[in-house]
Amino acid sequence: KYTGTDNPKNIVGSRLKRIATAQGISQKTLAARLQTEGFEFTDLTILRIEQGKRFVPDYEIVAIANYFHISTDYLLGLTDTK
Repeated sequence: KYTGTDNPKNIVGSRLKRIATAQGISQKTLAARLQTEGFEFTDLTILRIEQGKRFVPDYEIVAIANYFHISTDYLLGLTDTK
């Protein structure tokens, strides 16, 4: 059940943008750090995710959650607890 206040069609993107902004992480920095973990991210990829223009596969949701030390449930809008 969707419980968040984000746009239900772009939950991951809006949550990603919120957490990255709160932590002062730029799209370019986030992409570079995820690349070092073996994922194919660019700053344009992050932008498209934030804008809801790119599908985010499950393994990328896990990678983003692990990077920020937050739950996948938070990224998916299932909880407001990070």
